[in-house]
Amino acid sequence: MVSSQQSALPAAGRGIIPPLVTPLTAERRLDVPALKALLEHLIKGGVHGVFILGTTGEGPALDYSVREDLIRETCRVCKDRLRVLVGLTDTVLSCTLSLAKVAADAGASAFVVAPPYYFPPAQNELLHYYRTLSKVLPLPFYLYNMPGLTKVSIGEDIIRESLGWKTCLGLKDSSCDMIYYKRALDITKHRPDYRVLIGPEELLAESLLAGGDGGVSGGANLFPELYVGIFNAAERGDYATARKLQLLVIEVSQRLFRAGSYGSPIIQAIKTGLAHIGIGQPVVSEPFLPFDPAVRRVVEEATDDLRVRIREAVSAASARA
Repeated sequence: MVSSQQSALPAAGRGIIPPLVTPLTAERRLDVPALKALLEHLIKGGVHGVFILGTTGEGPALDYSVREDLIRETCRVCKDRLRVLVGLTDTVLSCTLSLAKVAADAGASAFVVAPPYYFPPAQNELLHYYRTLSKVLPLPFYLYNMPGLTKVSIGEDIIRESLGWKTCLGLKDSSCDMIYYKRALDITKHRPDYRVLIGPEELLAESLLAGGDGGVSGGANLFPELYVGIFNAAERGDYATARKLQLLVIEVSQRLFRAGSYGSPIIQAIKTGLAHIGIGQPVVSEPFLPFDPAVRRVVEEATDDLRVRIREAVSAASARA
């Protein structure tokens, strides 16, 4: 049963939905002031929703008390302003349902559910898992295809069957496989309200030009206006501008997300960049480490340069709109 606290905002929609980083204190508890500052930064940047407890949000690496605090605080700040999608990434169904209840009670809009990891299920087992969730989750949900980390891909048959589940809103694909992505668009084209979102931001413009519904782009934590600018350009058919802005996204990826020799450089880079502009601290979940001073300086200098150039490019794009 859906909680009475559920947001009045629509659960599904199109646009840019950043996978929120989780601001942490030195003690690795939730940094509530930093979270509020980050959400206000994203709202000002024009995003269409937020996705918490995903890969960029370090969801599976966080203590459950931190996950619950993040859900409640994000829903509190975003109430009636932004849709809040909550990642459910667990290996135990009861744990998934327990966190789902917390999110529903807090007023979340929907879930994004990854396959159970560690023991990779066969496709018939994965279908059974999602079919069960479609009947018992307290809110609607998106399928989350992340084979690089879960070791299993959500097959076409599962996507096809999910079209008949009223509680399934769509698919978030982080496979980096555009053939798979375009097949998903073709499979789902007869259900217009079914959303197909792209994870890897390097493919954002291409996915939108192919008919996709939006992006779950990590770099939008830092530069939300850039990713919103690409989406808006694609929406009005200005493909030249979308491609031009996409080149800056590629530069963000090359200059920030490949810094140093770390296990999760994208998360470290985003948190380092955010700290540099006054939002939170570059604290990541264990066993990962923050950047050393030399790498941090490289990221900070790149952040400064990119902020100026992105602001100019987005301003020029808006003037042409």
